Amino acid sequence: MPCIEVRRVLHALWPALLLVLGGCGGNRLPPGPAASTSPAPVESRLEAKAPSASRAPSAAEPLPALGAPRRARSWDEFRMLAARRMVAANKARTYDGAVIEPLLAIPVLEIELNADGSIRRIVVSRTPGQATDTVQIAIDAVKRAAPFGEVSHLPKPWKFTEVFLFDDERRFKPRTLDL
Repeated sequence: MPCIEVRRVLHALWPALLLVLGGCGGNRLPPGPAASTSPAPVESRLEAKAPSASRAPSAAEPLPALGAPRRARSWDEFRMLAARRMVAANKARTYDGAVIEPLLAIPVLEIELNADGSIRRIVVSRTPGQATDTVQIAIDAVKRAAPFGEVSHLPKPWKFTEVFLFDDERRFKPRTLDL
């Protein structure tokens, strides 16, 4: 992905991310693109259902011991804890440090949760123009990190958005960790 396209995408998403991730008073999500009443076109919003409870992880990819999730006091803290949990659950598939340019792909996922922190559904808010397989890698990374901890004490809607920054080796870094 050329640097110019990455910068355009980040520049276009930045105001929306600030609104969604910034929160009003630390507890509430302000109105913005994620809370708009008009739905996005069906073609641009793909939905991935959460795995059923009976689905076992594949033997090729054992789940890491993540421990119990910490209880977040605000959505800002929750997003940071969730991003760290995704990295911990996907160590071999992530990178840390500075964002590597040019990025290969930048998928954006909206993760809706149940009150107990389990995944209710995942909506693909942005599919990259190239390396579209990174969307599934991001979805699988979120599923590996779940459950994220109880959210019933946080204001509804119980959902958050994460931007995944992929390098050429198809390793990702959650954008939340760069804010």
